[in-house]
Amino acid sequence: MNMTALTISRRLRTVAEYCLPGAKVADIGSDHALLASYLLVHNLASFVIAGELNEGPYQAALRQIHTLQARDRASVRKGDGLAVIAPGEVDVICIAGMGGQLITAILEKGKSKLPGVKRLVLQPNVGEELVRRWLLENGWQLIGESILEEDGIIYEILVAEPGDPYVPYQGQSRTLEELIRIGPCLWQQKDPVLVRKWQREQEKWRSILAQVKSSGRPEAAARIKEIQTEIDWMEEVIACLQAGN
Repeated sequence: MNMTALTISRRLRTVAEYCLPGAKVADIGSDHALLASYLLVHNLASFVIAGELNEGPYQAALRQIHTLQARDRASVRKGDGLAVIAPGEVDVICIAGMGGQLITAILEKGKSKLPGVKRLVLQPNVGEELVRRWLLENGWQLIGESILEEDGIIYEILVAEPGDPYVPYQGQSRTLEELIRIGPCLWQQKDPVLVRKWQREQEKWRSILAQVKSSGRPEAAARIKEIQTEIDWMEEVIACLQAGN
């Protein structure tokens, strides 16, 4: 295989850019080992471990790594979450392309593998706030966040290192709880994609509001009020983001 012919999505490329140069990297739930391969092909990692839970993806990852000239610097392993790595074996752990709930479950279950890890690069498809809350509660400091849109889907990438988890939340114009939802680094960056994310979120809530209103149930009044509060909050967040303050 041509070493430079490997193309990966912008989402995975962004994850790759956050890996520490020359690090030993574990990619958990590796999606055919594409990220692991990319890190090797571009000499961004000294060693990669691709972890897969299920037989099909595990075989696909093995095949993918086998096509590389750098396969002596790769290990494809079958197992659940961080069970595929030994304590102190890697510098960076990437978990991309799954829900926030699953990402936090993997980190929680594999806590004994985290001492010595210098960086986590996490890309939840949904439930970003669950991941931020876990990092906050477990002594991981967010040092960067990216948001991007690819093929109509918006992705957030969260990067954390051991440290004081409250630092990125301090001195900002939003409460801790709000920033856990929005992203403290994203709030500072004011990326237009973040505006689009919250506009879409608001649309979803508007259609839920319409459904609840049309149900005509007597108990709907309290729910309508809750939803309206949510929509109003998003309206204000969007306005602040657009105004850049």
